[in-house]
Amino acid sequence: MTHDIVMTEEAKTSAYPGEASREMIEAGVFYGRKKSKTNPKMKQFVFGNRGGIDVIDLQKTAQKIEEAIGFVKEKARNNALFLFVDTEPAAESSIMEIAKEFGMPYVTLRWVGGTVTNFKIISKRIEHLKKVREDLATGALDKYTKKERVEMDKEVKKLEQLMGGLENLLREPDVLVVINPTLHLAAIREAQRKKIPIVAFANMDADPDDIDYLVPGNDKAKSSIAWFLKNIEKAIKEGISMRKVAAVEAGLKSEE
Repeated sequence: MTHDIVMTEEAKTSAYPGEASREMIEAGVFYGRKKSKTNPKMKQFVFGNRGGIDVIDLQKTAQKIEEAIGFVKEKARNNALFLFVDTEPAAESSIMEIAKEFGMPYVTLRWVGGTVTNFKIISKRIEHLKKVREDLATGALDKYTKKERVEMDKEVKKLEQLMGGLENLLREPDVLVVINPTLHLAAIREAQRKKIPIVAFANMDADPDDIDYLVPGNDKAKSSIAWFLKNIEKAIKEGISMRKVAAVEAGLKSEE
């Protein structure tokens, strides 16, 4: 099940009489959690309750996504490094797509402790992965026995799973983008310790005090996650475009 509840079209129309974005409704962004699971601090984002399930106020979601877009755009304009995180299957393809598009690091399998707080160690493991992979490709490991090669292949596979998405983590990230922060508290805590701003797509069970830019929404469904990341993608593209324009203008001024 991608959603916690099933709402009829009549219920959707009743809950959102025209003001909310049709795109968000179609993506299922409004699906919340059972009332018993809603964090009291998140009640500000609840529109109402349907069958024991809290329904998210999409007008507030629209407001919060605009705030996140503005922040992300400005950070991208300043050449920020974004680290994308969500280890749930529903988000894997979308996370990998946006990260690879911009050459950014990502985590879709498991958060490795110290990814942010112990960057020097993590960077050494990433470099080791690159070196072993290069040696395999160039035949530099052919001198080893078949048994030794099998063990090396196992090591590379394990490193690929854990560290493959972090190859572009060339420095400490400037922004952490997280889907379902409740599930990724280890990543949240590390970012907080390093004072790295956090942008998160979060459902009603999250703690808003943990997040710098929180966008309330259904953080379980593939369609809802894709909606959120599409907005983040647009913001990054606009920020990069602004940076390029500024660079061209600076170049023209220097020639005057």
